[in-house]
Amino acid sequence: MTQRTAIIGGTGVYQLPGVEVERRVVETPYGEALVFLGLGEAQDLVFLPRHGPDHTLPPHRINYRANLKALHLLGVRRVMAAFAVGSLQPDIPPRSLVALDQFLDFTHGREATFFEGGEAGLVHVEVTEPYCPALRARFLELAAAGGVAVQPQGTYVCTNGPRFESAAEVRMYAQLGGDVVGMTGLPEVVLARELRMHYAGVALSINWGAGIQGALEIEQGLEARRAAMLRIFIETLRSPPLGACPCEGAGFVMHPPAEGRP
Repeated sequence: MTQRTAIIGGTGVYQLPGVEVERRVVETPYGEALVFLGLGEAQDLVFLPRHGPDHTLPPHRINYRANLKALHLLGVRRVMAAFAVGSLQPDIPPRSLVALDQFLDFTHGREATFFEGGEAGLVHVEVTEPYCPALRARFLELAAAGGVAVQPQGTYVCTNGPRFESAAEVRMYAQLGGDVVGMTGLPEVVLARELRMHYAGVALSINWGAGIQGALEIEQGLEARRAAMLRIFIETLRSPPLGACPCEGAGFVMHPPAEGRP
């Protein structure tokens, strides 16, 4: 069987245009996860809308562990993840695409690891480069070849949500080095690394952060940008084997998990 790869969709990305899929609920040790399996020529693709197909799950209630474990159980090893974000920097206006390379985590109360001690083990996963640099490089290469402008690096600030950020918070995040702000990037990227997946994230700016350009307004007419992003996602995932990257490193194993965990 063809090696499966996955696309995780965020706000505004609830399906893969032109791809026939089959709905499936995957049982995991962390709960159920809803995925859509590609059919026919798309049988190598798995699509997971993290908010649900009707956007009913707020960011802090998403079962990130079940989602990532479901992909893992389906044999997925490469993931391209989409994020709708607000811009914190003047050179990332709405409609910009950003290939993420770093994050700042301001979430709280989320189940953030598979390694919780006991049978689950204790591992300090290494995230110096949290997003797969090889996947990101391939995405940037294919975007350039297709004439799609993408910011080659960016730091994603993850807040807890579901509220938007205050203007003072936006100023703080920018001063700390943040480029874009969203609510769903963490712990997703860390969980992928714990499962040794190759995971890359691309952010689509849909508005300015609070207070940057007056009243917060969501940009309209983003469909073409989303479509281009998803097209390049699929091309990236179907490209030849990647070069060296840190994604399959185990980190610092203090207490190994029981066989079959996480």
